[in-house]
Amino acid sequence: MQLTKTNRWLLLFLFGSLWGIMEVLGGESFFKNAVPQASAVLSAWGLLMLAAARAVWNRPGTSALVGALAALFKLINAAPFYCHLAGIVILALAFDLMVTVLARKLRPLGGVLAGITTPFVANTAFGVFMAFIVKYKYWAVEGWPKVIKYIVVSGGLAALAGAVLVPLGFWLGNNIEALNLRKPRWALAGAMLGTAAVWTAARIFG
Repeated sequence: MQLTKTNRWLLLFLFGSLWGIMEVLGGESFFKNAVPQASAVLSAWGLLMLAAARAVWNRPGTSALVGALAALFKLINAAPFYCHLAGIVILALAFDLMVTVLARKLRPLGGVLAGITTPFVANTAFGVFMAFIVKYKYWAVEGWPKVIKYIVVSGGLAALAGAVLVPLGFWLGNNIEALNLRKPRWALAGAMLGTAAVWTAARIFG
């Protein structure tokens, strides 16, 4: 039982790292090449990782932890764009809240609802935070029009993806947790090797 619980911590670290490496490698490439709606793509990947991690350990707060780990991964392995780090953490907090309220038992319908609502909640919080609290010039200059566009367009695209990816993430995480319960040593080895591979890839290619 102790090994199973230890594995859950390691798996959360793995999913946080997998989210983080997408932010480091994919995110940097997307923004460098001005890929349209790159933030929606990154949010969709984050939702998949959050959902899988939540199914491995279905407790309020675990999703926020995965977001913190993803932000830490990006902070260590890439230039510190603090608005991107804030976006990661806010998405994780919004997901934690929405799953706790709408999908406590991780059923498919709850996953769809959490996948749809999380991006709108996160994008609203992020836009208001950047434009009116931090007053970051990229957001503050345009104010509400930019915030609303971000909520509707980027949030809408991420919500469409989340409706599919969150239930898929629940399914993936449930299967990983089943392996953890049946063969905890295999789960331990997979979590450690996977995490080591992700961090090594970030140092080589980041």
